[in-house]
Amino acid sequence: MATWVGWLLGGGCAICGRSGPSLCQHCAWRLRPADPIDAPPPLASLAALVRYEDRGRDLVAAIKYHNRRAPLPQLGRALALLLPQQVDMISWVPTTAARRRHRGFDQGAALATTVGRAGARPVVRTLRRLDRQAQTGRTRRQRQRGPRLAAVGRPGGVVVLVDDVVTTGSTLRAGAVALLGAGASEVHGLALAQTPG
Repeated sequence: MATWVGWLLGGGCAICGRSGPSLCQHCAWRLRPADPIDAPPPLASLAALVRYEDRGRDLVAAIKYHNRRAPLPQLGRALALLLPQQVDMISWVPTTAARRRHRGFDQGAALATTVGRAGARPVVRTLRRLDRQAQTGRTRRQRQRGPRLAAVGRPGGVVVLVDDVVTTGSTLRAGAVALLGAGASEVHGLALAQTPG
């Protein structure tokens, strides 16, 4: 009962609902670190925090589908440790307009904001989505094409693009293509979770 009441009132673990911190020690210990990722060109690098399985999948679902954003500052600090040495701005790959309206927020923007705060870097919207289809639920082959993205303005310098889950890297790659074409000197990818295999 205390667990359920804690979750209802916004306290407790975002994954299991136990009263206490926004990410309890039990769930945090069950998160598995992501493997090193070969960055698909034209990304200069690509890194993720946790594997998208078991508690890692539950964590993404809690944030993305259940609007449990309490662990974001803690995750932002951990993700900021993965930032490359030179960063001029943090940005994100926007979700579709329909998903943003349905959820009430853009999880990529929320993640990017926490990483920017933790890493003391400006957070700038640099991309807009040209299509309406989300990557979630698509086959691996369909994901390879990535979303259609366009740069907003002329972002210069080194940009880190933040996304919630990296599977094939095609979403971040599509963002990098758009940003490099608009004047960015380098684009790095950073994700909360990495799909194994």
